Amino acid sequence: MEMRRMDGAARGAGAAESARVAENSTRGAAGAEIAGAEENLARSVEAGNAGVKRLAVGLAVIGGGPAGLAAALEAAKQGVRDILILERDNVLGGILNQCIHNGFGLHTFQEELTGPEYAARFVEQVEELGILYRLETMVTDIRATEYGKEITAVSRKDGLTVICAQAVILAMGCRERPRGALNIPGFRPAGIYSAGTAQRLVNMEGQMPGREVVILGSGDIGLIMARRMTLEGAKVKAVAEVMPYSGGLKRNIVQCLEDYGIPLKLSTTVVRIHGKERVEGVTLAKVDERRNTIPGTEEFFACDTLLLSVGLIPENELTEGLGAEMSGCTHGPVVNESMETSVEGVFACGNVLHVHDLVDYVSQEAAMAGRAAAVYLGEKAGCAEHGMPVSGGHASRESVAGAENAKTAAAGQGELAAPGHGMPVSGGHMDCEPITGAENAKTAATGQDELAAPGHEPVVPAVLVIPGAHVRYTVPSFIRPSYADTETLIRFRVDDVLQDRCVCVSLDGEQILRRKKRILAPGEMEQVTIKKTDLISRPGLTEITISIEA
Repeated sequence: MEMRRMDGAARGAGAAESARVAENSTRGAAGAEIAGAEENLARSVEAGNAGVKRLAVGLAVIGGGPAGLAAALEAAKQGVRDILILERDNVLGGILNQCIHNGFGLHTFQEELTGPEYAARFVEQVEELGILYRLETMVTDIRATEYGKEITAVSRKDGLTVICAQAVILAMGCRERPRGALNIPGFRPAGIYSAGTAQRLVNMEGQMPGREVVILGSGDIGLIMARRMTLEGAKVKAVAEVMPYSGGLKRNIVQCLEDYGIPLKLSTTVVRIHGKERVEGVTLAKVDERRNTIPGTEEFFACDTLLLSVGLIPENELTEGLGAEMSGCTHGPVVNESMETSVEGVFACGNVLHVHDLVDYVSQEAAMAGRAAAVYLGEKAGCAEHGMPVSGGHASRESVAGAENAKTAAAGQGELAAPGHGMPVSGGHMDCEPITGAENAKTAATGQDELAAPGHEPVVPAVLVIPGAHVRYTVPSFIRPSYADTETLIRFRVDDVLQDRCVCVSLDGEQILRRKKRILAPGEMEQVTIKKTDLISRPGLTEITISIEA
């Protein structure tokens, strides 16, 4: 199928586009579902929204970055035809377009690529498979209706469009935490940028933010920009990190700082910004274990630019508006083994779910979401053909309720948060907020689902995934054995730099895995796999605990 970029005259009238996309469906009953959605939208137009364009699709993917592209591709490979990607930028690829450094693709393509090269591989496949996409389109709202998920999108060329999708994949990525979250005293002079903004200026627009630079935060973007600014002729005076460890990958610490003689100052933060019209310097100071400034440790650095790499926040305003259960630790939605949220037919992947370190992991996770969405659409079509309610592939809301509360409380975290914001100022990852009410969560999360699994097998109750000692969070938050693959991948992060420890997995207290690790760090994502046979062979199983032990 020829690639069709949906802009300007190529899209034509909204109604005509709706009919054409609906015709692309090859799922029989699913086509009838889309037709029903079309009728519902038509009634909405007749009711007074005549200026609103309308469109119905099987699968809508919100976000055209690495997660959205990989999810859409996998869904297409699984037989889903009517897919639409909605991207707010003017090109596909997302943040990768400004990441011109290498190091991407080692896991996915077994070769080292730059960010634009990695993105181009996926964009080429999207074009080959003829997956539809709309650029410069902002999604403003998602809500569930009896016909599916109603998405409101707006663009300069098309105006307001209402899209009814049978399934949705959330892949909006994340944004950088701004200076306002840090409460740094001083004026508001020019010369203060987020690391990502500086990266775009240098790599895509050919502009240098400054010549003498201090970087606050040691997340991967900050580390990479320390090297990039140095290569462009700037002098990077120091990288300050409020935590006693870096928030970035070890390889970036070595390749971006140590190789260029740039000092990394741990347990250090900016306490004052000097200058009114333009940054003239910053004062750094040491902090104690409670992140309070230690008097007498102040040090002044003359500079004209301050870059902030102080954490990433998943873009989940749409997710929260939809009513999905949210994690107090990752600030992303709670998902099951299929990457499905608590809202039926809505899946999440990539940095909108939790902040990743490697884009290859984003692609792997997105492919899981794409496969699960395809299964969901297939089951929905099959059930519609036989007049049955939709079953399988989706999370019952009862299975999700309280699961995140239980695992967060079990982790026993509760680190100090940044003043006034309920979250710590760290170098790239957010710590958990203490959550109460876990005592009733276990019962709610493991309640029997009334619906049957594929093949009409009895449904095994959901199993919570609990973060134990030194584990901050896990993704997924719970697993339904009846719907799990042969193996389920669980990703997690630790809460401190740890040496010579063991990654342990226990099922209701019985340890089934103990794997020694020489070093673990918060900036490095860890993972374990759980076999389906281990889950279904234990009747009444309620908890999987991931912990780090001596």
